[in-house]
Amino acid sequence: MASANVHEFTDANFDNAVLGASEPVLVDFWAEWCMPCRMLAPTIDQVAEEFAGKAKVGKVDTDSNREISVKYGISAIPTVILFKNGEPVRRFVGLTSHEELAAAINEAVGG
Repeated sequence: MASANVHEFTDANFDNAVLGASEPVLVDFWAEWCMPCRMLAPTIDQVAEEFAGKAKVGKVDTDSNREISVKYGISAIPTVILFKNGEPVRRFVGLTSHEELAAAINEAVGG
């Protein structure tokens, strides 16, 4: 992972790191072999830098973390879910722009 602000979420730490977080959490469900996922990675890094201290940003490798991927019905990747107070509040499937992700986080942080 390129950015120090991008966390790695797993089946083991998801409940605590994402659902138990006090701030909004943006989760990128991805896989190493997925080309659109690789194309989205710089955007995720940029959002992580921009919202450091306001929101948490991280990734779930769907190949290694099947349990959490199944729980949230991940059938296509990349899928990005924004969580607030332990609940999914926004879902983006496919390549998503920086503007769309930033707007969703701003709304979650402010609202």
